[in-house]
Amino acid sequence: MKPMQEIEMLAIEIAAAARTSFRALFENGEHYYYCTLNTTGEGHAPSISAWSWEALEMESTRQGDESDTPGSTIAELIKWSYADSPYCCFGDENFDHVKQRFAERPFIADLENDEGNREFDLRLKAMELAMKMLDDEGVFAMNQLRESVCVLVEVMPPDEVNTKIALRLNRANSPVMQAWLTEAAE
Repeated sequence: MKPMQEIEMLAIEIAAAARTSFRALFENGEHYYYCTLNTTGEGHAPSISAWSWEALEMESTRQGDESDTPGSTIAELIKWSYADSPYCCFGDENFDHVKQRFAERPFIADLENDEGNREFDLRLKAMELAMKMLDDEGVFAMNQLRESVCVLVEVMPPDEVNTKIALRLNRANSPVMQAWLTEAAE
């Protein structure tokens, strides 16, 4: 099978899982500004995370909105953090099939450098295509204007590729993207 066919087939499966998870999440009626599909540097199966303005306010209030970092509030520190979101790994059970597909693929750590890089790149491209498919369907405009949402595919720990993908998935001059580039981009 050609790499592009592999990417498309994997993207369709990722999109199906992410669609189900994001749509279920958006049923709460909150207004989202951050929606991500994230993976590890080892290329594990992705999961979603998201932040809404309502969740950010609730979480910063819960934590006291004072941080240990001088000059920063809790809200500023967690605003773009997939891991600090109450919606981290939301609907993860929807990704069971995707996890199986990733497990059937070559184990990146066992591959030579070039082969491992190609496999990792293929997985990231499939994730990016999946988010683009959902974006084209209007999923990220369910409770808010699409231009007010930063749609991402992220590698954790953060990597420069996150910014490159973000610029392809979002309009670079949108206010939310400008905020992400200033506050969180690598």
